[in-house]
Amino acid sequence: MKRTLSSSVLKKKAVAAEDDAANGTAEDLVEHEQEALSDTPSGLKPRLGGSGSAWKAGALSDAGQVLQAERAQVVDRILSGRHELRIDPAQIVDVVGTDRRDDWRDQEAFEKLKDSIARNGQDTPIHVWPADPNWRPDERQPENVEGVSFQLIVGRRRHAILEALGQPVRALLVPQSQRGSDEEQFEMLFMRFRENEERENLSAFERLVSIGEMFERLQEAKMDGKLSATEFAKRVGVHNSAVSRGRAVFAAKDEILHACKNVYELSHRDLEQVLMDLSGKASKLAKKKPKTTKKLTVRRKIGAKSLSLVGQGGRLSVAATGLTLTEDVLNGLGDVIAEYLEKHGSK
Repeated sequence: MKRTLSSSVLKKKAVAAEDDAANGTAEDLVEHEQEALSDTPSGLKPRLGGSGSAWKAGALSDAGQVLQAERAQVVDRILSGRHELRIDPAQIVDVVGTDRRDDWRDQEAFEKLKDSIARNGQDTPIHVWPADPNWRPDERQPENVEGVSFQLIVGRRRHAILEALGQPVRALLVPQSQRGSDEEQFEMLFMRFRENEERENLSAFERLVSIGEMFERLQEAKMDGKLSATEFAKRVGVHNSAVSRGRAVFAAKDEILHACKNVYELSHRDLEQVLMDLSGKASKLAKKKPKTTKKLTVRRKIGAKSLSLVGQGGRLSVAATGLTLTEDVLNGLGDVIAEYLEKHGSK
């Protein structure tokens, strides 16, 4: 005996199918409809007539529009820094550099962070700019950034660690309001400084060098080249006294590094003393500088040979051509010059 389903049962199944479609995402619905069409046997065309087909066409159109709107929202969230990207570390270039010590990769803190990321993953995303200020994500695949270059703003240690581990970097785009302006370089330095002020323990030397560098870059960006310490301090959120110290430390950075082995352990007061010492040495050297810097040359003939003496800025140099000078000859010559200078040229 042939068994059939009643019309009431068939209606219930149709309603249930419509409910399932309504509860799915727009992308699911589009994929479902595309799969249904692809499952149609070759040589047969799906029937497009009837109210059911019209509902499917309308639902598919609505789902496509919803999907397009969702992807556009993802693009906006990426550009506004509210949606994370996963980027290959090799696509990220550091154009600013660090405001930390040169050997920051060799420090214990770096190794601890590396161990933590290796075990637990990256907790905090880094901050980047797209190298091309006009770049926009592809609305068809907003999160696909393969082949796109980015500039590193904040997160150098995390970037270096994930590059060493061979893992993608979680990153957020930061605002690009200053891209292409005279203050672009300052803006990048300021974002780096602000992040480290909030999250890291910069040494006094690192902090003052960073402040001094920011001041110089912002001053260069000014059309008239004039920038007051008060204006700068208010903009970056530091005390006025830190501006003058920062400028002095940044200007004498190389001398301080050369003079102090433990520079990263010095306090602000220690650094002030170092600056005073360096300033005092420079002042003493300036006082000792001879008033006459004119070059004086005296020549003497020794048979076919020649001897020349050159004096300039308190220095004496002796040059001889065609002479065979042994150690005894040089010692004797040195004694003669020393005896003469002791009697006549000591002032």
